[in-house]
Amino acid sequence: MANILEIKDLRKSYNGGFEALKGVNLEIEEGEIIALLGPNGAGKTTLISTICGITSATSGDVKVAGNCIKDDFRAARSLIGLVPQEVALEPFEKVINTVRFSRGLFGKSRDEAAIEHILRRLSLWDKRNNAVKELSGGMKRRVLIAKALAHEPRVLFLDEPTAGVDVELRKDMWDIVADLKADGVTIILTTHYIEEAEAIADRVGIIAKGELLLVEEKAKLMARMGKKELEVQLTEPLDTIPKSLAKYELSQTHDKTSVVYTYDTRGERTGITQLLNDIAAAGLSLRDVSTRQSSLEDIFVTLVQEDAA
Repeated sequence: MANILEIKDLRKSYNGGFEALKGVNLEIEEGEIIALLGPNGAGKTTLISTICGITSATSGDVKVAGNCIKDDFRAARSLIGLVPQEVALEPFEKVINTVRFSRGLFGKSRDEAAIEHILRRLSLWDKRNNAVKELSGGMKRRVLIAKALAHEPRVLFLDEPTAGVDVELRKDMWDIVADLKADGVTIILTTHYIEEAEAIADRVGIIAKGELLLVEEKAKLMARMGKKELEVQLTEPLDTIPKSLAKYELSQTHDKTSVVYTYDTRGERTGITQLLNDIAAAGLSLRDVSTRQSSLEDIFVTLVQEDAA
Protein backbone atom coordinates (compact mmCIF):
# COMPACT_ATOMS: atom_id res chain seq x y z
CA MET A 1 0.00 0.00 0.00
CA ALA A 2 1.34 3.46 -0.93
CA ASN A 3 2.11 6.11 1.67
CA ILE A 4 -0.50 8.86 1.90
CA LEU A 5 1.45 10.90 4.45
CA GLU A 6 5.21 11.35 4.75
CA ILE A 7 6.79 13.35 7.58
CA LYS A 8 10.55 13.91 7.48
CA ASP A 9 12.64 15.43 10.28
CA LEU A 10 9.80 17.73 11.37
CA ARG A 11 10.87 20.26 13.97
CA LYS A 12 9.04 23.04 15.78
CA SER A 13 10.81 25.47 18.11
CA TYR A 14 9.43 28.54 19.86
CA ASN A 15 11.05 31.79 21.00
CA GLY A 16 13.04 31.02 24.08
CA GLY A 17 14.35 27.77 22.67
CA PHE A 18 11.55 25.36 23.63
CA GLU A 19 11.41 22.44 21.17
CA ALA A 20 7.87 21.12 20.77
CA LEU A 21 8.86 18.70 17.98
CA LYS A 22 12.34 17.20 17.74
CA GLY A 23 12.87 15.70 14.32
CA VAL A 24 9.72 13.60 13.88
CA ASN A 25 9.81 11.02 11.09
CA LEU A 26 6.70 9.08 10.16
CA GLU A 27 5.20 7.37 7.12
CA ILE A 28 1.51 6.47 7.08
CA GLU A 29 -0.07 4.15 4.55
CA GLU A 30 -3.31 4.90 2.79
CA GLY A 31 -6.32 3.42 4.57
CA GLU A 32 -4.71 2.67 7.93
CA ILE A 33 -5.61 3.88 11.41
CA ILE A 34 -2.73 5.08 13.54
CA ALA A 35 -3.13 6.18 17.16
CA LEU A 36 -0.70 8.67 18.69
CA LEU A 37 -0.38 8.26 22.44
CA GLY A 38 1.46 10.56 24.78
CA PRO A 39 1.14 12.50 28.03
CA ASN A 40 -0.04 16.10 28.13
CA GLY A 41 2.52 18.37 26.49
CA ALA A 42 4.11 15.52 24.53
CA GLY A 43 3.64 17.28 21.17
CA LYS A 44 0.62 15.44 19.76
CA THR A 45 -1.48 18.51 18.99
CA THR A 46 1.57 20.47 17.79
CA LEU A 47 2.33 17.67 15.34
CA ILE A 48 -1.21 17.70 13.95
CA SER A 49 -1.33 21.51 13.80
CA THR A 50 1.96 21.60 11.89
CA ILE A 51 0.86 18.98 9.38
CA CYS A 52 -2.41 20.84 8.83
CA GLY A 53 -0.67 24.18 8.34
CA ILE A 54 -2.12 25.81 11.46
CA THR A 55 1.41 26.09 12.86
CA SER A 56 4.50 26.64 10.72
CA ALA A 57 7.31 24.11 11.07
CA THR A 58 10.76 25.38 11.99
CA SER A 59 12.25 22.81 9.62
CA GLY A 60 11.44 19.51 8.00
CA ASP A 61 8.98 18.41 5.36
CA VAL A 62 5.43 17.05 5.16
CA LYS A 63 3.89 15.53 2.04
CA VAL A 64 0.26 14.52 1.61
CA ALA A 65 -0.21 12.21 -1.38
CA GLY A 66 3.01 13.67 -2.78
CA ASN A 67 1.97 17.31 -2.25
CA CYS A 68 4.38 19.30 -0.09
CA ILE A 69 2.60 21.21 2.68
CA LYS A 70 5.01 24.18 2.19
CA ASP A 71 5.25 24.36 -1.59
CA ASP A 72 1.70 23.30 -2.50
CA PHE A 73 -0.32 24.06 0.59
CA ARG A 74 -3.75 24.23 -1.04
CA ALA A 75 -3.43 20.85 -2.75
CA ALA A 76 -2.07 19.19 0.40
CA ARG A 77 -4.59 20.78 2.77
CA SER A 78 -7.55 19.90 0.53
CA LEU A 79 -6.78 16.23 1.21
CA ILE A 80 -6.91 16.68 5.00
CA GLY A 81 -9.87 16.77 7.35
CA LEU A 82 -9.31 17.94 10.94
CA VAL A 83 -11.46 17.35 14.00
CA PRO A 84 -9.95 19.56 16.73
CA GLN A 85 -10.14 19.05 20.48
CA GLU A 86 -12.11 22.24 21.07
CA VAL A 87 -15.78 22.33 20.12
CA ALA A 88 -15.69 25.63 18.19
CA LEU A 89 -19.00 25.91 16.35
CA GLU A 90 -21.38 28.78 15.55
CA PRO A 91 -24.09 28.12 18.17
CA PHE A 92 -27.01 29.74 16.32
CA GLU A 93 -26.35 28.18 12.90
CA LYS A 94 -28.23 25.13 11.68
CA VAL A 95 -26.29 21.87 11.58
CA ILE A 96 -26.75 21.40 7.83
CA ASN A 97 -25.57 24.94 7.03
CA THR A 98 -22.50 24.46 9.21
CA VAL A 99 -21.50 21.42 7.17
CA ARG A 100 -22.36 23.08 3.84
CA PHE A 101 -20.17 26.05 4.75
CA SER A 102 -17.16 23.81 5.47
CA ARG A 103 -17.54 22.15 2.08
CA GLY A 104 -17.62 25.54 0.39
CA LEU A 105 -14.47 26.69 2.17
CA PHE A 106 -12.51 24.09 0.22
CA GLY A 107 -13.99 25.20 -3.09
CA LYS A 108 -16.20 22.14 -3.49
CA SER A 109 -19.38 22.60 -5.50
CA ARG A 110 -22.69 22.30 -3.69
CA ASP A 111 -23.71 18.65 -3.33
CA GLU A 112 -26.80 18.05 -1.21
CA ALA A 113 -26.59 14.27 -1.69
CA ALA A 114 -23.04 14.21 -0.28
CA ILE A 115 -24.07 16.36 2.71
CA GLU A 116 -27.06 14.12 3.39
CA HIS A 117 -24.86 11.02 3.22
CA ILE A 118 -22.45 12.44 5.79
CA LEU A 119 -25.19 13.57 8.16
CA ARG A 120 -27.00 10.24 7.96
CA ARG A 121 -23.78 8.31 8.55
CA LEU A 122 -23.19 10.35 11.72
CA SER A 123 -26.83 10.07 12.90
CA LEU A 124 -27.29 13.82 12.43
CA TRP A 125 -29.85 13.87 9.64
CA ASP A 126 -32.78 14.22 12.06
CA LYS A 127 -30.97 17.15 13.68
CA ARG A 128 -30.03 18.88 10.42
CA ASN A 129 -32.32 21.88 11.00
CA ASN A 130 -31.49 22.24 14.68
CA ALA A 131 -29.30 25.09 15.85
CA VAL A 132 -25.93 23.81 17.07
CA LYS A 133 -26.61 25.21 20.55
CA GLU A 134 -29.54 22.79 20.91
CA LEU A 135 -27.31 19.72 20.59
CA SER A 136 -25.71 17.62 23.31
CA GLY A 137 -21.94 17.59 23.72
CA GLY A 138 -21.70 14.25 21.93
CA MET A 139 -23.77 15.47 19.00
CA LYS A 140 -21.59 18.56 18.68
CA ARG A 141 -18.59 16.22 18.38
CA ARG A 142 -20.39 14.50 15.51
CA VAL A 143 -20.93 17.87 13.81
CA LEU A 144 -17.17 18.49 14.04
CA ILE A 145 -16.57 15.19 12.25
CA ALA A 146 -19.21 16.04 9.63
CA LYS A 147 -17.49 19.39 8.99
CA ALA A 148 -14.14 17.65 8.60
CA LEU A 149 -15.60 15.16 6.11
CA ALA A 150 -17.60 17.72 4.10
CA HIS A 151 -14.88 18.24 1.46
CA GLU A 152 -14.25 14.46 1.10
CA PRO A 153 -10.69 14.32 2.49
CA ARG A 154 -8.44 11.29 2.12
CA VAL A 155 -6.73 11.85 5.49
CA LEU A 156 -8.66 12.55 8.70
CA PHE A 157 -7.06 13.82 11.91
CA LEU A 158 -9.01 13.23 15.10
CA ASP A 159 -7.53 15.15 18.03
CA GLU A 160 -9.02 13.64 21.20
CA PRO A 161 -12.32 12.92 19.40
CA THR A 162 -14.07 11.29 22.36
CA ALA A 163 -12.90 13.60 25.15
CA GLY A 164 -15.75 14.26 27.53
CA VAL A 165 -18.26 11.88 25.94
CA ASP A 166 -19.80 8.89 27.64
CA VAL A 167 -18.71 5.29 27.11
CA GLU A 168 -21.65 4.40 24.85
CA LEU A 169 -21.04 7.34 22.53
CA ARG A 170 -17.31 6.61 22.53
CA LYS A 171 -17.94 3.11 21.20
CA ASP A 172 -20.33 4.64 18.67
CA MET A 173 -17.45 6.81 17.47
CA TRP A 174 -15.26 3.72 17.09
CA ASP A 175 -17.86 2.27 14.73
CA ILE A 176 -17.84 5.49 12.70
CA VAL A 177 -14.05 5.35 12.44
CA ALA A 178 -14.22 1.71 11.28
CA ASP A 179 -16.73 2.69 8.56
CA LEU A 180 -14.46 5.51 7.37
CA LYS A 181 -11.52 3.13 7.17
CA ALA A 182 -13.65 0.76 5.08
CA ASP A 183 -14.14 3.67 2.65
CA GLY A 184 -10.36 4.06 2.35
CA VAL A 185 -9.97 7.11 4.58
CA THR A 186 -6.65 7.25 6.46
CA ILE A 187 -7.16 8.14 10.10
CA ILE A 188 -4.70 9.55 12.61
CA LEU A 189 -6.06 10.03 16.10
CA THR A 190 -4.65 11.27 19.35
CA THR A 191 -6.30 9.97 22.48
CA HIS A 192 -5.99 9.82 26.24
CA TYR A 193 -8.16 6.69 26.25
CA ILE A 194 -5.64 3.95 25.63
CA GLU A 195 -8.39 1.35 25.27
CA GLU A 196 -9.49 3.41 22.27
CA ALA A 197 -6.15 2.83 20.56
CA GLU A 198 -6.22 -0.81 21.60
CA ALA A 199 -9.68 -1.25 20.10
CA ILE A 200 -9.38 0.44 16.70
CA ALA A 201 -5.79 1.25 15.72
CA ASP A 202 -3.69 -0.71 13.22
CA ARG A 203 -0.48 0.93 14.44
CA VAL A 204 0.44 2.80 17.59
CA GLY A 205 2.87 5.68 17.90
CA ILE A 206 4.08 6.81 21.30
CA ILE A 207 5.29 10.40 21.58
CA ALA A 208 6.94 12.10 24.53
CA LYS A 209 8.80 15.40 24.84
CA GLY A 210 8.40 16.07 21.13
CA GLU A 211 9.95 12.78 20.01
CA LEU A 212 8.40 9.64 18.58
CA LEU A 213 9.61 6.86 20.86
CA LEU A 214 8.28 4.18 18.55
CA VAL A 215 5.72 3.43 15.86
CA GLU A 216 4.71 -0.19 15.52
CA GLU A 217 1.84 -2.46 14.58
CA LYS A 218 -0.35 -2.82 17.62
CA ALA A 219 -0.33 -6.63 17.68
CA LYS A 220 3.46 -6.83 17.21
CA LEU A 221 4.06 -4.21 19.89
CA MET A 222 1.94 -6.06 22.42
CA ALA A 223 3.60 -9.37 21.53
CA ARG A 224 7.10 -7.88 21.72
CA MET A 225 6.72 -5.88 24.92
CA GLY A 226 3.82 -7.63 26.54
CA LYS A 227 4.23 -9.76 29.62
CA LYS A 228 1.84 -12.05 31.42
CA GLU A 229 1.01 -12.32 35.07
CA LEU A 230 0.08 -15.56 36.77
CA GLU A 231 -1.95 -15.03 39.93
CA VAL A 232 -1.91 -17.95 42.33
CA GLN A 233 -4.74 -17.78 44.84
CA LEU A 234 -4.01 -19.49 48.15
CA THR A 235 -6.40 -21.12 50.59
CA GLU A 236 -4.91 -19.10 53.47
CA PRO A 237 -3.40 -15.60 53.61
CA LEU A 238 0.40 -15.55 53.48
CA ASP A 239 2.25 -13.20 55.85
CA THR A 240 5.61 -13.49 54.08
CA ILE A 241 6.76 -15.22 50.91
CA PRO A 242 8.96 -18.26 51.75
CA LYS A 243 12.67 -17.83 50.98
CA SER A 244 12.53 -20.91 48.77
CA LEU A 245 10.39 -18.87 46.32
CA ALA A 246 12.61 -15.77 46.32
CA LYS A 247 14.06 -16.49 42.85
CA TYR A 248 10.61 -15.99 41.28
CA GLU A 249 10.39 -12.37 42.54
CA LEU A 250 6.77 -12.83 43.48
CA SER A 251 4.55 -9.99 44.61
CA GLN A 252 1.49 -10.25 46.83
CA THR A 253 -2.01 -8.90 46.46
CA HIS A 254 -3.19 -6.38 49.02
CA ASP A 255 -5.12 -8.97 51.04
CA LYS A 256 -2.15 -11.39 50.91
CA THR A 257 -4.35 -14.22 49.68
CA SER A 258 -2.53 -14.44 46.33
CA VAL A 259 0.98 -14.29 44.92
CA VAL A 260 1.67 -12.88 41.45
CA TYR A 261 4.37 -14.12 39.07
CA THR A 262 5.36 -12.05 36.02
CA TYR A 263 6.87 -13.83 33.04
CA ASP A 264 7.88 -13.11 29.46
CA THR A 265 5.62 -14.76 26.89
CA ARG A 266 8.51 -14.89 24.41
CA GLY A 267 10.71 -17.04 26.63
CA GLU A 268 11.31 -20.67 25.76
CA ARG A 269 10.32 -21.61 29.27
CA THR A 270 7.96 -19.62 31.45
CA GLY A 271 8.95 -21.30 34.72
CA ILE A 272 5.31 -21.81 35.67
CA THR A 273 5.52 -25.59 36.13
CA GLN A 274 8.53 -25.32 38.44
CA LEU A 275 6.92 -22.45 40.34
CA LEU A 276 3.78 -24.47 41.07
CA ASN A 277 5.91 -27.42 42.18
CA ASP A 278 7.94 -25.17 44.49
CA ILE A 279 4.79 -23.58 45.92
CA ALA A 280 3.51 -27.06 46.81
CA ALA A 281 6.91 -28.01 48.26
CA ALA A 282 6.76 -24.89 50.47
CA GLY A 283 3.57 -26.28 52.02
CA LEU A 284 1.22 -23.73 50.44
CA SER A 285 -2.23 -24.83 49.32
CA LEU A 286 -3.66 -23.50 46.02
CA ARG A 287 -7.25 -22.39 45.58
CA ASP A 288 -7.10 -21.23 41.96
CA VAL A 289 -4.80 -19.78 39.27
CA SER A 290 -5.44 -17.15 36.59
CA THR A 291 -3.42 -15.23 34.00
CA ARG A 292 -3.52 -11.65 32.78
CA GLN A 293 -1.91 -10.27 29.59
CA SER A 294 -0.32 -6.83 29.93
CA SER A 295 -2.34 -4.18 28.12
CA LEU A 296 -1.31 -1.40 25.77
CA GLU A 297 -1.67 0.94 28.75
CA ASP A 298 0.98 -1.02 30.69
CA ILE A 299 3.36 -0.77 27.72
CA PHE A 300 2.65 2.95 27.27
CA VAL A 301 3.31 3.73 30.93
CA THR A 302 6.54 1.72 30.88
CA LEU A 303 7.87 3.48 27.76
CA VAL A 304 7.01 6.98 28.98
CA GLN A 305 8.53 6.31 32.40
CA GLU A 306 11.72 5.01 30.75
CA ASP A 307 11.93 8.15 28.60
CA ALA A 308 11.48 10.38 31.65
CA ALA A 309 14.25 8.59 33.59
